[in-house]
Amino acid sequence: MNRRVILILLAALALAVPLSLLAGRVWIDPFAPETRNASVILMQLRLPRAALALALGAGLGAAGAAMQGFLRNPLADPGLFGIAPGAALGAVLSFWTGYAASVFLLPVFALIGAAGAMALLALIAGREGGVALFTLAGLMISSLAGALMSLAISLSPTPFAMSEIVTWLMGTLADRSWREVWIATPFTLAGIGVLIAAGRSLDALTLGEAAARSLGVDPRRLQALMIAGIGLTVGAGVAVAGIIGFVGLVVPHLVRPLTDRRPSSLIVPSALAGALLLLVADCLCRILPLAGGELRLGIALSLLGAPFFLHLLLRMRRGLA
Repeated sequence: MNRRVILILLAALALAVPLSLLAGRVWIDPFAPETRNASVILMQLRLPRAALALALGAGLGAAGAAMQGFLRNPLADPGLFGIAPGAALGAVLSFWTGYAASVFLLPVFALIGAAGAMALLALIAGREGGVALFTLAGLMISSLAGALMSLAISLSPTPFAMSEIVTWLMGTLADRSWREVWIATPFTLAGIGVLIAAGRSLDALTLGEAAARSLGVDPRRLQALMIAGIGLTVGAGVAVAGIIGFVGLVVPHLVRPLTDRRPSSLIVPSALAGALLLLVADCLCRILPLAGGELRLGIALSLLGAPFFLHLLLRMRRGLA
C-alpha cells in the first residue's frame, strides 16, 4: 500500500513539474519555440524555483510527519521546536546589521540561528528529558526568538531594513536562483535521511515511552536524531525562503489515511506530498493576478493552513464529545 502511494505521488510530481515550468505571468507555449527569452525564463528563473520548492516542501513534509510521531500529537508542527524561529532570528539579525547585503551571509546567519536553537533545545531538554519537557523547551525558544525578532524590527536602523525584514519573514521563492538550491538541498536531504533513520524508534514510541525503552529505544539518541533532522530540514528552508508554515501540519494528515499510520511509513510519502504541495502553491502564487505584485508563498499557505487547522480542531472536538 505504501509503495502504491509513493508511486502515485511520484507520478503527480512528474506531471506537476513540467506544468509549473510553463505557468506564470508569462506563459510558455511548448509548441512555440520562438517564445521570447523562453530558455532564460525556464533555466534561470522557473527551474531553480521549482527545484527549491521540491526540496523545501520535501523537508517540511518529512519534518512534520516525524514530529507528529515523536510528540504523538497530530496537531504538532515543526515550528514548535523553535528551530524555524531561531533560523528566522538569525536572518533578521543579518538584515539588522547590514550583512544581508552579501548574498551568502543571509543563509549563513539563518543556519547559525537554527544551529543555536538546536543547541539550546538540547541543553534545556537535557539527556533524560522526556517529550513534555522537550515540547516546552521548544515553545520557550519560539517565544524568545519571536520577541527578539520583534525587538529587532522595532529598533531597525533604517525603514528600508525594516521593510526587508518584514517582507522576508512572509516567505517566498520569488527571485531565488541556483545558489539557493545548492545551499538548501544538501542540508534538506541530509535532514530527511536522519529522520528516516529515526523511523523505527518513532514506531516504538507510539506504544509509550516506557514501552519504547523496553524495546531498546535510546531516548537520548532519538532526541538527537529529531533535533538534527528537523534542524537541517527546517533551518535550510528558512535560510533561503523565509518562514513557510503549515506544510508540516497539513501534509501528514492528507497522507496518513493512505498508509498504515506508522511514523516510519509516513515520512517518505509526506516528503513527496510536501514537495507537491509547495510546488503547486508556488505555481498558483505566480499565476494569481495581484495589483501589488506576487502573492507571498508564506501568506498563501497560512490562508490554506489556518482553515485546515480549524477543521482538525473541530473534528477532534466532535470526537471528544
